[in-house]
Amino acid sequence: MGIFSSYLHFYAFLASKDMNVATLEAKARLRFTEFFSLRGATGPLLGLLALCVFLSFATDSFLSIRNFLNVLDQITVLGIMAVGMTFVILIAGIDLSVGSVMALSMMVLGYLNVEAGMPMGVAISGALVAAALTGFVAGLLITEFQVPPFIATLAMMSIARGLANMITNGSQIIGFPPWFNMGAIIRYGGFLTITVAVMLVVFVLAVLFQRYRAGGRVLYAIGGNPEVARLAGINVKRATVLVYTVCAGLAGLSGILLAARLDAVQPSSGIAYELDAIAAVVIGGTSLSGGTGGVGGTIIGVLIIGVLRNGLNLLSVSPFLQQVVIGLVIVLAVAVETFQHRKK
Repeated sequence: MGIFSSYLHFYAFLASKDMNVATLEAKARLRFTEFFSLRGATGPLLGLLALCVFLSFATDSFLSIRNFLNVLDQITVLGIMAVGMTFVILIAGIDLSVGSVMALSMMVLGYLNVEAGMPMGVAISGALVAAALTGFVAGLLITEFQVPPFIATLAMMSIARGLANMITNGSQIIGFPPWFNMGAIIRYGGFLTITVAVMLVVFVLAVLFQRYRAGGRVLYAIGGNPEVARLAGINVKRATVLVYTVCAGLAGLSGILLAARLDAVQPSSGIAYELDAIAAVVIGGTSLSGGTGGVGGTIIGVLIIGVLRNGLNLLSVSPFLQQVVIGLVIVLAVAVETFQHRKK
């Protein structure tokens, strides 16, 4: 129970606030239970199941393997981006730049591969590095210059979008190798495309990191109380920079997968994707105040958004009304999280 002991020692720093040992142990056990379960995501999971049941009766084509695979294809980009956003929100941060960073990575990819004639491996690496650098800079602005995350990432959103447009003066790029687009079309084994497989690998690695690595536990500590985390020996500044770097890198990866699906890149891609990513995280039960939630809930949140959009399309609901419905779902999710927080 080494992990539990570390949690107990962490909460011991709160003893200065006149908490007795029993209270500290109870809090430690609660966090330990939350950490190794879907606690906080039970409601979203039940909501997802109820939504699936409703759509199964409301439409003839929802409950099918083919439609399920289509949903997986549709949530690929959002799913990877939402994982990075989860880590950011867990430390009580926010990242408004991921949509623009995704567009920047797509344009770097297109320029290096199509315009400069470099191998796709080099182009992909360059796109990921460019994306990660934006997150690194945002992290430095937040930690070293004390710029609020909202402002730092808002500025980076504008910078990344501007750079994406500067690469080709606002023009799109086409002409990728045929195999690149085929990776998003061909279902290997009749089930998975390469893009979906990449998303599933990211999900698995993120869950394993969050649950079984010390770095994952650090995110909860920082989100719960950054000052106490610092007193516990955690390098809060370094962890914060790494989180924003990883978030931007995952946004870059999602841009590469979107480029494969579209077989083209343009600097206007990714608009409002940051809002969808935040929505998926919040719907999945992760608190915007940090320290509560996790990737497991985010996966459920991503599925809820994907299934909801898919079902509304099958029901021939107007795209404008779809935006209203998803907005109401976000408000409901935040209201439920707030009610549960007050109840505790």
